[in-house]
Amino acid sequence: MDNRFNTIAGWALAGMTAALGLSIASGMIFHGERPETMGYPIEGVVEEGGAAEAAVPIATLLASADVAAGQASFSKCASCHSINQGGAAGIGPNLYGVMGQPHGAKPGFAYSDALKGISGNWTFEAMSDWLLSPRRYAPGTKMSFAGLSNDQERANVIAYLNAQGSNLPLPPPPAAGAAPEGETPDQAEAAANVDAGAPTANIANAATPASGAPSQDPAAAEEAADVQD
Repeated sequence: MDNRFNTIAGWALAGMTAALGLSIASGMIFHGERPETMGYPIEGVVEEGGAAEAAVPIATLLASADVAAGQASFSKCASCHSINQGGAAGIGPNLYGVMGQPHGAKPGFAYSDALKGISGNWTFEAMSDWLLSPRRYAPGTKMSFAGLSNDQERANVIAYLNAQGSNLPLPPPPAAGAAPEGETPDQAEAAANVDAGAPTANIANAATPASGAPSQDPAAAEEAADVQD
């Protein structure tokens, strides 16, 4: 009887030891950390530093923004944020009337130091940069949302946020043909000509005859004179 009991106990102990060893080995091979390179894209998740810069100024996009579409896109935010007047804070702060307010100023929510340390108000440009990549805009933020990389969707969401208690006047879009920051008007005109397929010329190196006649190579002119003689 004792021998049988000892045999059963020995096999049970050996089985538990083997199971523990397999668990440790599998944990070393199949770990749960996020891989350095994503095998395929997952909606709402981007790699660190993924979203860079907006391709189009937010003022331009807001001119054609769709508030109803922005409300639909806001469903991605509704699990963390309320947006009704007097709504309670959840995982994130209530966003009613947030446009134009200072960063990290909504009462009843414990903001991260990263966001509270940003001066200024939630302008349209600031909100666009934040929604593009919260972690890039405020390194160390508690907000885990990856961001909205689609420019027009981001503009739609901002238009919807603005319509919920803020109602700030939309910024005017840049004037047609206006030179981007850091570009001279001549550079902008040359770029526009290239885009339109117009021929370009190096004005600085071009020689214009005083009489308005086409210029001629001096050697060719001398050869022509010899032929006429």
